[in-house]
Amino acid sequence: MIDGGEIDAAERRISGRIRRTPVAEAGADRWFKLEYLQHTGSFKARGMFNRILAAAERGELTAEGVIAASGGNAGLAVAYAARELGVPATVYVPRTAPEVKVAKLRALGATVVQEGSEYAEAYDAAIKQAADGSRLFCHAYDQPDLVAGHATLGLELLEQIPGGFDTVLVAVGGGGLMAGVASALYGHAQVIAVEPVTIPTLHSALSAGRPVDIEVSGIAADSLGARRVGDIAFETARAASVGSVLVSDDDIIAARRELWEDWRVLVEHGTAAAHAALISGAYRPADGERVVTLLCGANTNPASL
Repeated sequence: MIDGGEIDAAERRISGRIRRTPVAEAGADRWFKLEYLQHTGSFKARGMFNRILAAAERGELTAEGVIAASGGNAGLAVAYAARELGVPATVYVPRTAPEVKVAKLRALGATVVQEGSEYAEAYDAAIKQAADGSRLFCHAYDQPDLVAGHATLGLELLEQIPGGFDTVLVAVGGGGLMAGVASALYGHAQVIAVEPVTIPTLHSALSAGRPVDIEVSGIAADSLGARRVGDIAFETARAASVGSVLVSDDDIIAARRELWEDWRVLVEHGTAAAHAALISGAYRPADGERVVTLLCGANTNPASL
Protein backbone atom coordinates (compact mmCIF):
# COMPACT_ATOMS: atom_id res chain seq x y z
CA MET A 1 0.00 0.00 0.00
CA ILE A 2 0.96 3.64 -0.39
CA ASP A 3 1.90 4.93 3.06
CA GLY A 4 0.36 7.93 4.77
CA GLY A 5 3.45 10.09 4.41
CA GLU A 6 3.41 9.75 0.62
CA ILE A 7 -0.30 10.57 0.52
CA ASP A 8 0.15 13.65 2.71
CA ALA A 9 3.02 14.79 0.50
CA ALA A 10 0.86 14.34 -2.58
CA GLU A 11 -1.92 16.37 -1.00
CA ARG A 12 0.46 19.25 -0.32
CA ARG A 13 2.06 18.97 -3.76
CA ILE A 14 -1.14 19.15 -5.80
CA SER A 15 -3.03 21.57 -3.55
CA GLY A 16 -4.41 24.43 -5.59
CA ARG A 17 -4.00 22.48 -8.84
CA ILE A 18 -6.93 20.08 -8.52
CA ARG A 19 -10.55 20.57 -7.57
CA ARG A 20 -12.00 19.47 -4.27
CA THR A 21 -14.98 17.66 -5.76
CA PRO A 22 -18.31 17.61 -3.90
CA VAL A 23 -20.25 14.81 -2.28
CA ALA A 24 -24.01 14.52 -2.89
CA GLU A 25 -26.57 12.62 -0.84
CA ALA A 26 -28.07 9.74 -2.80
CA GLY A 27 -30.61 8.46 -0.30
CA ALA A 28 -30.52 7.17 3.25
CA ASP A 29 -26.92 6.21 4.11
CA ARG A 30 -25.90 6.68 0.47
CA TRP A 31 -23.61 9.25 -1.16
CA PHE A 32 -22.08 9.98 -4.54
CA LYS A 33 -18.56 11.39 -4.73
CA LEU A 34 -18.75 13.62 -7.82
CA GLU A 35 -15.20 13.18 -9.02
CA TYR A 36 -16.27 13.44 -12.66
CA LEU A 37 -16.25 17.21 -11.98
CA GLN A 38 -12.46 17.05 -11.66
CA HIS A 39 -10.22 18.78 -14.22
CA THR A 40 -10.32 16.86 -17.53
CA GLY A 41 -13.45 15.03 -16.41
CA SER A 42 -11.90 12.29 -14.29
CA PHE A 43 -9.90 11.51 -11.15
CA LYS A 44 -6.76 10.99 -13.21
CA ALA A 45 -5.67 14.64 -12.89
CA ARG A 46 -4.82 14.02 -9.23
CA GLY A 47 -2.31 11.31 -9.97
CA MET A 48 -0.78 12.89 -13.05
CA PHE A 49 -0.07 16.18 -11.32
CA ASN A 50 1.60 14.33 -8.48
CA ARG A 51 3.57 12.09 -10.84
CA ILE A 52 5.03 15.01 -12.80
CA LEU A 53 5.63 17.30 -9.81
CA ALA A 54 7.26 14.56 -7.73
CA ALA A 55 9.48 13.57 -10.65
CA ALA A 56 10.48 17.21 -11.12
CA GLU A 57 11.47 17.40 -7.45
CA ARG A 58 13.73 14.38 -7.97
CA GLY A 59 15.31 15.89 -11.10
CA GLU A 60 13.72 13.30 -13.42
CA LEU A 61 11.78 15.71 -15.64
CA THR A 62 13.55 16.97 -18.77
CA ALA A 63 12.76 19.64 -21.34
CA GLU A 64 11.47 16.86 -23.62
CA GLY A 65 8.50 16.50 -21.29
CA VAL A 66 6.31 13.46 -20.68
CA ILE A 67 4.98 10.47 -22.57
CA ALA A 68 2.01 8.27 -21.70
CA ALA A 69 -0.32 5.60 -23.02
CA SER A 70 -4.01 5.71 -22.33
CA GLY A 71 -7.47 4.52 -23.25
CA GLY A 72 -8.34 8.21 -22.97
CA ASN A 73 -8.72 9.59 -19.44
CA ALA A 74 -5.13 9.15 -18.27
CA GLY A 75 -3.97 10.81 -21.47
CA LEU A 76 -6.27 13.77 -20.91
CA ALA A 77 -4.93 14.15 -17.38
CA VAL A 78 -1.28 14.00 -18.38
CA ALA A 79 -1.91 16.43 -21.24
CA TYR A 80 -3.68 18.86 -18.92
CA ALA A 81 -1.08 18.60 -16.17
CA ALA A 82 1.76 18.99 -18.67
CA ARG A 83 0.15 22.07 -20.20
CA GLU A 84 -0.40 23.64 -16.78
CA LEU A 85 3.21 22.90 -15.81
CA GLY A 86 4.62 24.09 -19.13
CA VAL A 87 6.08 20.83 -20.47
CA PRO A 88 5.41 18.94 -23.74
CA ALA A 89 3.25 15.80 -23.71
CA THR A 90 2.98 12.89 -26.14
CA VAL A 91 0.06 10.52 -25.64
CA TYR A 92 -0.40 7.12 -27.28
CA VAL A 93 -4.00 5.89 -27.52
CA PRO A 94 -5.57 2.91 -29.28
CA ARG A 95 -7.33 3.54 -32.57
CA THR A 96 -10.55 2.57 -30.78
CA ALA A 97 -10.32 5.49 -28.32
CA PRO A 98 -13.52 7.60 -28.42
CA GLU A 99 -13.14 10.59 -30.73
CA VAL A 100 -14.38 12.90 -27.97
CA LYS A 101 -11.27 11.98 -25.95
CA VAL A 102 -8.88 12.22 -28.89
CA ALA A 103 -10.21 15.67 -29.78
CA LYS A 104 -9.77 16.85 -26.19
CA LEU A 105 -6.20 15.55 -26.12
CA ARG A 106 -5.34 17.61 -29.16
CA ALA A 107 -7.14 20.65 -27.77
CA LEU A 108 -4.95 20.40 -24.67
CA GLY A 109 -1.86 20.61 -26.86
CA ALA A 110 -0.70 16.99 -26.67
CA THR A 111 0.89 15.17 -29.57
CA VAL A 112 -1.46 12.23 -30.14
CA VAL A 113 -0.32 8.93 -31.62
CA GLN A 114 -2.97 6.26 -32.30
CA GLU A 115 -1.59 2.74 -32.17
CA GLY A 116 -3.26 -0.69 -31.91
CA SER A 117 -6.82 -1.70 -31.16
CA GLU A 118 -6.62 -1.71 -27.36
CA TYR A 119 -4.78 -0.02 -24.52
CA ALA A 120 -2.11 -2.72 -24.20
CA GLU A 121 -0.92 -2.16 -27.76
CA ALA A 122 -0.76 1.61 -27.31
CA TYR A 123 1.15 1.02 -24.07
CA ASP A 124 3.75 -1.19 -25.77
CA ALA A 125 4.33 1.46 -28.44
CA ALA A 126 4.73 4.22 -25.83
CA ILE A 127 7.16 2.14 -23.79
CA LYS A 128 9.36 1.65 -26.85
CA GLN A 129 9.41 5.39 -27.49
CA ALA A 130 10.19 6.13 -23.83
CA ALA A 131 13.04 3.61 -23.65
CA ASP A 132 15.77 6.17 -24.31
CA GLY A 133 14.82 8.07 -21.13
CA SER A 134 14.50 11.44 -22.82
CA ARG A 135 10.89 11.80 -21.67
CA LEU A 136 9.27 11.00 -18.34
CA PHE A 137 6.95 8.01 -18.69
CA CYS A 138 3.62 8.46 -16.92
CA HIS A 139 1.85 5.15 -16.42
CA ALA A 140 -1.93 5.14 -16.62
CA TYR A 141 -2.38 3.38 -13.27
CA ASP A 142 0.68 1.61 -11.84
CA GLN A 143 3.22 4.07 -10.40
CA PRO A 144 3.52 5.00 -6.71
CA ASP A 145 3.41 8.76 -7.35
CA LEU A 146 0.29 8.34 -9.45
CA VAL A 147 -1.49 6.20 -6.87
CA ALA A 148 -0.53 8.60 -4.05
CA GLY A 149 -2.16 11.41 -6.01
CA HIS A 150 -5.34 9.40 -6.41
CA ALA A 151 -5.32 8.68 -2.68
CA THR A 152 -6.03 12.36 -1.99
CA LEU A 153 -9.61 11.62 -3.03
CA GLY A 154 -9.89 9.31 -0.02
CA LEU A 155 -8.61 12.03 2.30
CA GLU A 156 -11.30 14.37 0.98
CA LEU A 157 -14.01 11.80 1.66
CA LEU A 158 -12.93 11.45 5.27
CA GLU A 159 -13.47 15.18 5.72
CA GLN A 160 -16.69 15.48 3.73
CA ILE A 161 -19.11 12.98 5.30
CA PRO A 162 -20.00 13.74 8.93
CA GLY A 163 -20.10 10.60 11.02
CA GLY A 164 -18.02 8.65 8.53
CA PHE A 165 -18.97 5.82 6.20
CA ASP A 166 -18.49 2.08 5.98
CA THR A 167 -17.96 1.22 2.33
CA VAL A 168 -16.74 2.82 -0.89
CA LEU A 169 -17.61 1.34 -4.29
CA VAL A 170 -14.91 1.94 -6.91
CA ALA A 171 -14.89 0.95 -10.59
CA VAL A 172 -11.67 -0.90 -11.45
CA GLY A 173 -9.72 -1.28 -14.67
CA GLY A 174 -5.99 -1.10 -13.98
CA GLY A 175 -6.77 -0.36 -10.34
CA GLY A 176 -4.90 2.88 -9.64
CA LEU A 177 -7.90 4.66 -8.16
CA MET A 178 -8.86 1.68 -6.03
CA ALA A 179 -5.30 1.35 -4.74
CA GLY A 180 -5.14 5.00 -3.79
CA VAL A 181 -8.52 5.11 -2.10
CA ALA A 182 -7.93 1.83 -0.26
CA SER A 183 -4.57 3.14 1.00
CA ALA A 184 -6.08 6.41 2.22
CA LEU A 185 -9.07 4.72 3.87
CA TYR A 186 -7.24 1.78 5.43
CA GLY A 187 -8.56 1.40 8.97
CA HIS A 188 -11.50 3.74 8.26
CA ALA A 189 -13.70 2.00 5.66
CA GLN A 190 -13.77 -0.99 3.34
CA VAL A 191 -13.34 -0.65 -0.41
CA ILE A 192 -15.25 -2.79 -2.89
CA ALA A 193 -13.89 -3.06 -6.43
CA VAL A 194 -16.54 -3.20 -9.14
CA GLU A 195 -15.56 -4.69 -12.50
CA PRO A 196 -17.34 -5.53 -15.74
CA VAL A 197 -17.74 -9.25 -16.13
CA THR A 198 -16.03 -8.82 -19.51
CA ILE A 199 -12.90 -7.15 -17.98
CA PRO A 200 -12.31 -8.81 -14.57
CA THR A 201 -8.70 -7.73 -14.06
CA LEU A 202 -8.65 -7.69 -10.25
CA HIS A 203 -11.13 -10.54 -9.85
CA SER A 204 -8.94 -12.77 -12.04
CA ALA A 205 -5.77 -11.73 -10.24
CA LEU A 206 -7.22 -12.47 -6.82
CA SER A 207 -8.38 -15.88 -8.04
CA ALA A 208 -4.97 -16.68 -9.56
CA GLY A 209 -2.94 -15.23 -6.69
CA ARG A 210 -1.13 -12.84 -9.05
CA PRO A 211 -1.90 -10.36 -11.84
CA VAL A 212 -2.76 -12.21 -15.06
CA ASP A 213 -3.59 -11.15 -18.60
CA ILE A 214 -7.25 -11.29 -19.58
CA GLU A 215 -9.27 -10.68 -22.73
CA VAL A 216 -10.75 -7.19 -22.96
CA SER A 217 -14.21 -6.52 -24.36
CA GLY A 218 -17.54 -4.95 -23.54
CA ILE A 219 -19.25 -1.61 -23.17
CA ALA A 220 -16.74 -0.15 -20.68
CA ALA A 221 -13.53 -1.14 -22.46
CA ASP A 222 -12.67 2.44 -23.43
CA SER A 223 -12.07 3.43 -19.79
CA LEU A 224 -11.64 0.13 -17.91
CA GLY A 225 -9.83 -1.70 -20.70
CA ALA A 226 -6.55 -2.67 -19.01
CA ARG A 227 -5.44 -6.19 -19.92
CA ARG A 228 -4.16 -6.84 -16.39
CA VAL A 229 -4.47 -5.16 -13.02
CA GLY A 230 -1.48 -3.17 -11.81
CA ASP A 231 0.99 -4.65 -9.34
CA ILE A 232 0.34 -1.85 -6.84
CA ALA A 233 -3.40 -2.40 -7.07
CA PHE A 234 -3.07 -6.14 -6.62
CA GLU A 235 -0.84 -5.89 -3.56
CA THR A 236 -3.05 -3.17 -2.07
CA ALA A 237 -6.19 -5.23 -2.64
CA ARG A 238 -4.65 -8.17 -0.78
CA ALA A 239 -3.26 -6.05 2.05
CA ALA A 240 -6.49 -4.08 2.55
CA SER A 241 -8.85 -7.04 1.92
CA VAL A 242 -10.54 -5.30 -1.01
CA GLY A 243 -13.42 -7.37 -2.34
CA SER A 244 -14.37 -7.62 -6.00
CA VAL A 245 -17.83 -7.88 -7.52
CA LEU A 246 -18.74 -8.25 -11.20
CA VAL A 247 -21.46 -6.50 -13.19
CA SER A 248 -22.77 -7.17 -16.68
CA ASP A 249 -22.84 -4.77 -19.61
CA ASP A 250 -26.64 -4.63 -19.28
CA ASP A 251 -26.24 -3.65 -15.60
CA ILE A 252 -23.79 -0.91 -16.55
CA ILE A 253 -26.04 0.49 -19.26
CA ALA A 254 -29.00 0.51 -16.87
CA ALA A 255 -26.97 2.21 -14.14
CA ARG A 256 -25.71 4.90 -16.51
CA ARG A 257 -29.24 5.58 -17.72
CA GLU A 258 -30.55 5.75 -14.14
CA LEU A 259 -27.84 8.20 -13.13
CA TRP A 260 -28.96 10.46 -15.94
CA GLU A 261 -32.71 10.06 -15.61
CA ASP A 262 -32.88 10.26 -11.80
CA TRP A 263 -29.92 12.50 -10.97
CA ARG A 264 -29.04 14.30 -14.21
CA VAL A 265 -25.52 12.92 -13.88
CA LEU A 266 -23.87 11.98 -17.17
CA VAL A 267 -20.92 9.60 -16.82
CA GLU A 268 -18.93 7.07 -18.79
CA HIS A 269 -19.99 3.44 -18.90
CA GLY A 270 -16.91 2.52 -16.85
CA THR A 271 -17.88 5.00 -14.16
CA ALA A 272 -21.44 3.70 -14.10
CA ALA A 273 -20.12 0.25 -13.20
CA ALA A 274 -19.73 1.36 -9.57
CA HIS A 275 -23.41 2.33 -9.37
CA ALA A 276 -24.38 -0.86 -11.20
CA ALA A 277 -23.12 -2.88 -8.25
CA LEU A 278 -25.92 -1.46 -6.11
CA ILE A 279 -28.82 -1.45 -8.54
CA SER A 280 -28.05 -4.96 -9.82
CA GLY A 281 -27.58 -6.48 -6.38
CA ALA A 282 -23.98 -7.49 -7.12
CA TYR A 283 -23.23 -5.70 -3.85
CA ARG A 284 -25.88 -5.79 -1.13
CA PRO A 285 -25.18 -3.46 1.80
CA ALA A 286 -26.12 -4.59 5.27
CA ASP A 287 -28.86 -2.75 7.15
CA GLY A 288 -27.55 0.65 8.18
CA GLU A 289 -24.36 0.33 6.13
CA ARG A 290 -23.17 3.74 4.94
CA VAL A 291 -22.06 3.52 1.31
CA VAL A 292 -20.25 5.96 -0.97
CA THR A 293 -20.23 5.40 -4.73
CA LEU A 294 -17.34 7.02 -6.59
CA LEU A 295 -18.45 8.57 -9.88
CA CYS A 296 -15.02 9.02 -11.35
CA GLY A 297 -15.27 9.98 -15.03
CA ALA A 298 -17.53 11.79 -17.50
CA ASN A 299 -15.69 11.88 -20.82
CA THR A 300 -18.50 10.43 -22.85
CA ASN A 301 -20.83 11.20 -25.72
CA PRO A 302 -24.33 12.21 -24.52
CA ALA A 303 -25.78 10.79 -27.71
CA SER A 304 -24.92 7.28 -26.49
CA LEU A 305 -27.47 7.41 -23.65
